[in-house]
Amino acid sequence: MDTMPMPLEELAATHGGLSEFRLTSAVEIAATLQRLCEGNVAMNLNAPDGSFCTVQLWTVDKGRGTISFSANADDPQLQAVLQCDEAVVVCYLDSVKLQFDVHDLVLVHSGLSSALKCNMPAEMFRFQRRGSFRVRPILRNAPVAKLRHPMIPDMQLSLRILDVSIGGCALFLPEDVPPLPLGVTLNGVTLELDLDTRLQTTLRLQHVSSINVEAKGVRLGCEMIAPSRGGLRDLQNFIDQTQKKRRLMVLS
Repeated sequence: MDTMPMPLEELAATHGGLSEFRLTSAVEIAATLQRLCEGNVAMNLNAPDGSFCTVQLWTVDKGRGTISFSANADDPQLQAVLQCDEAVVVCYLDSVKLQFDVHDLVLVHSGLSSALKCNMPAEMFRFQRRGSFRVRPILRNAPVAKLRHPMIPDMQLSLRILDVSIGGCALFLPEDVPPLPLGVTLNGVTLELDLDTRLQTTLRLQHVSSINVEAKGVRLGCEMIAPSRGGLRDLQNFIDQTQKKRRLMVLS
């Protein structure tokens, strides 16, 4: 994914301002930062001189209005960023690109660990394309993809849907299920997203990636091939509704 900051001046000139991208609510910013922290999301600190380093958000202290990033004090890339005293943070959450400025970066030490501290950002920018916006379904809905194993036609699979967009979806393949070859076409797939949203489609397996040691399975990144127009309409409605529900959950 692109981890370079978006050119805000150019965007403002072409979009008549940045209001559609800007997030200024302190509550929403804090909630978004907390999600980044809990998700151990990798993020780039991009300094004005072109130097950068990769970190993770470690703590969000809403009371003090500060945040801290995990830091390796011996990392030369981190030292280069510290020389500039400020940076632009770029990361991804649910395939949405987030960007915000941090100032007065300070490296602090506690025992054997180090952290990079600064004030919470006053504003944040979100960049997404509607057609490719990807959401994680609400877990209580237990969304699944039902299909036959392409190598073992007698084996019926019901795979948990990790996330979904208009262009594709990610499925969880447990370690006790025979693996699927890259590039395979999965015909006759039924995506059961909730009680009201079912979509018949064909999927093509684009990539396989690990999740973590505890997951006991892998993530299948799939491209959606030629879904029906009605199915796409229902899917877009599901994505919109899920996005709204997640925002309400964050703010509650």
